[in-house]
Amino acid sequence: MTNLPLTRLRGNPRWRQPAFPARGPPESSLLTDSPIGSPIPFELPVSPAEILHSLRDPFSLLCSVSPCEEERRKEREGEPMAIPQNLLPSESSPEWLNKGDNSWQLAAATLVGLQSVPGLVILYGSIVKKKWAVNSAFMALYAFAAVLICWCAWAFRLSFGEALLPFWGRPDLAALTVKFLAAQGFAGMYPAATLVYFQFVFAAITLILIAGALLGRMNFKAWMLFVPLWLTFSYSVACFSIWSPNGFLFKAGVMDFAGGFVIHLSSGIAGITAAYWVGPRVSKDRERFPPNNILLTLTGAGMLWLGWTGFNGGAPYAANLDASIAVFNTHLCTATSLLVWLFLDMFFFSKPSVIGAVQGMITGLVAITPAAGLIQSWAALLVGVLSGSIPWFTMMVLHKRIRFLKKIDDTLAIFHTHAIAGTLGGLLTGLLADPKLARYFFGDDSKYIGLAYAIKDGRAAAGFRQMGMQVAAIAFVAALNVVVTTVICLVVRLVVPLRLSEEALMVGDDAIHGEDAYAVWGDGETYERSIHGFESFAAEAKEEEAI
Repeated sequence: MTNLPLTRLRGNPRWRQPAFPARGPPESSLLTDSPIGSPIPFELPVSPAEILHSLRDPFSLLCSVSPCEEERRKEREGEPMAIPQNLLPSESSPEWLNKGDNSWQLAAATLVGLQSVPGLVILYGSIVKKKWAVNSAFMALYAFAAVLICWCAWAFRLSFGEALLPFWGRPDLAALTVKFLAAQGFAGMYPAATLVYFQFVFAAITLILIAGALLGRMNFKAWMLFVPLWLTFSYSVACFSIWSPNGFLFKAGVMDFAGGFVIHLSSGIAGITAAYWVGPRVSKDRERFPPNNILLTLTGAGMLWLGWTGFNGGAPYAANLDASIAVFNTHLCTATSLLVWLFLDMFFFSKPSVIGAVQGMITGLVAITPAAGLIQSWAALLVGVLSGSIPWFTMMVLHKRIRFLKKIDDTLAIFHTHAIAGTLGGLLTGLLADPKLARYFFGDDSKYIGLAYAIKDGRAAAGFRQMGMQVAAIAFVAALNVVVTTVICLVVRLVVPLRLSEEALMVGDDAIHGEDAYAVWGDGETYERSIHGFESFAAEAKEEEAI
């Protein structure tokens, strides 16, 4: 065997070659009488006790030798060991900055951003009728851009700033200054810039989800006004109340891990309220609204699912145990929900619906959001079963029996997939939250406990109190969004019509944007205007009649 002169840096698991001369290690540094029959190198001085110990355990000798005499001397004299250069604090890397947490939080935020752009842009553009593909995708893209500007200018501070009211922060322009952005944020061991970015993508996706209820008829100019108004007067209020350390519902002990109330319940209630005021699609579209590309729908849905790794995994504001548990529970619940919805479709309608499976996937993602890092994995399975069945029942059965719901044209059933699923997840959080996991997320506060665990521990009152807080949060968010969304729609329609004209509704994208999604016949010529299209056949028929 060849000699392997290895030493180990104290406190560092990586091994390195010692600085021996070219002729090899000195003879005095080789222990030639080793149990494995080959020299074991180490650096002197080595005590007799260490040598005897090494004869019994050669590997321990290799692990115990110091890299050099200078380091051994420093250790004996109690001098501090040198810190690696990459860990030394600097002006751009202060002592409070945790590089691992900051990296994860930026990555998680980007994953959530990818859920919207291009995830929901692709999903919206492909799940609607062909003539609405461009308009639907562009509503999502516009909302993403508009929310970013408003969020940085004033909405972030409304949502997470100093308290102006128990449910609203004090607006200012701090989020546009380096002094604020480079300082440590209100949560996590990283700068406020990371928090602003992370929370922005959540605000953006909330507006984009609302758009799902309005596809196929809302005036794009009205949508341009609706986005900043709703972000300012609705989202920021719910966000501050439940997520800000200064919010009254946060202080009361409401548990919303990653947005079951703030994002999904808000978007579901706001979506169906706005749909009521905007009005329905034309009857032809309501009766038949086939996806123009189911394969792209699956692509967008896949990006939505995998992006939820950052959605729930970033909620603890750190790359810690709770983040891992949240990610695991998220995917476990989602897969379960998808399969339950699929089996229900097959049992009652005989065919496995792809669109149905996507809906089941979404309800699973939504329902686990308020609970992801707060419940055990067996509970995540239970949430998946219920999220795949209860929203299915409300969508497929109750919606068709309740006259009021039948009148409202919720294009992508956002009320069922987000409001119902978000409410379900919030209630199950209050029931199944494990106090140990709650400590991971909320700290050492005994009030955060699920009803099931509270009864088991003889603290039923605490559990019922928690359920009461969850119900109170649901009522607050629902009432807030009904009132504020109604007011915003009434104000916007004073400026521009909420609904497109009948002529534009019949044509779709070309009437609104002057563009079509599928220009496949050359030079932007669509099928209808090509030699194969309806207009050509109509022209030929007129010529024949003239003859």
